[in-house]
Amino acid sequence: MPSDPTPHSAPPTAPARHRLADIARALGAEAVGDTTIEVTGAAEPRSAGPGHLALAMQPAYAEGLAEGHARAAVLWDGADWRALGLEGAILVARPRYAMAHLTRTLDPGPAIAPGIHPSAVIDPSATIGAGAAIGPFVVIGPGAQIGLRARIAAHVSIDADAVVGDDALLHAGVRIGARVRIGARFIAQPGAVVGADGFSFVTPQKSGAEEAREAVGQRGTVTAQSWVRIHSLGAVVIGEDVEIGANTTIDRGTIRDTEIGARCKLDNLVHVGHNVVLGRDCLLCGQVGIAGSARLGDRVVLGGQCGVNDNIFIGDDVVAGGASKIFTKVPAGRVILGNPAVKMETQIEINKALRRLPRLMQRLDPRRKSVSNSDETAPE
Repeated sequence: MPSDPTPHSAPPTAPARHRLADIARALGAEAVGDTTIEVTGAAEPRSAGPGHLALAMQPAYAEGLAEGHARAAVLWDGADWRALGLEGAILVARPRYAMAHLTRTLDPGPAIAPGIHPSAVIDPSATIGAGAAIGPFVVIGPGAQIGLRARIAAHVSIDADAVVGDDALLHAGVRIGARVRIGARFIAQPGAVVGADGFSFVTPQKSGAEEAREAVGQRGTVTAQSWVRIHSLGAVVIGEDVEIGANTTIDRGTIRDTEIGARCKLDNLVHVGHNVVLGRDCLLCGQVGIAGSARLGDRVVLGGQCGVNDNIFIGDDVVAGGASKIFTKVPAGRVILGNPAVKMETQIEINKALRRLPRLMQRLDPRRKSVSNSDETAPE
């Protein structure tokens, strides 16, 4: 525990003001015109006021500047900012990449007062790093370690012996299970759960599901059986600079730990099953589900609603289009799509063929009837 856990109330503050020159420096971009202009936030060109930085990073968006009241804007490289009626501008070469730095500069973050809120419940054996901010109704269990400058919002629970790294940000309602170990600069959106038990159950004899899987749909005698829990003795290990979305869940391993590599980004409603291993810099979009013991290499990208079968390996740099269902291992670098997932170019050809089927059947139908009539009238 810190030597002085007394919370400090944070008085309301006015929005921060940022000079155009300072924003450009943060973006690594060029500021032109009056670089002393101050803004308090960003806005779309049509709705921007005098205190906003208008975002018109493509010519199509610049038309809205005439309808708004912005004095300054972020524009594409080479834009004629004077002709657009601006007093100053920031010129960027890669707009979407510039957005990452711009939003980071302007984002004030959640309002979590410094210190420890009096309603927080912290076990005496827990360690709280200097500069941590812990909000209302937070519960921190025995032996837990909270890193330097961590920010923990209301109603977060951190179980026994868990480790949360420096500069972490846990939004409201996040749950961190026992023995989970998380690296620095971790971000978890509201309702995320790290370290719940894995979904592992077994029957005393071979179940119907096992038989069907082994025999490709065939089953023997059906026997009534009940499911027996396999407990989760492992935990979850998460590398540095990982972000997970709202209501995303990462299950603990059965014996060994579930692993999430450094710099992985998981969207909302992603589920990572027990014993899964994610490499570094993976990107998992909304509603992705990864079944137990699957392994993903580095820089794997899975579009929304992708599903990954258990116990398979996906190689480095694989990209899977949205709603793909991956049942077998995928070699490194492949771009895949479909259910079941195949090479994207193959799936496109499959889709073309499917669209042609109704027309093909119309063409075949008269021939089918002709053949059928010929059979009926053929001499015996």
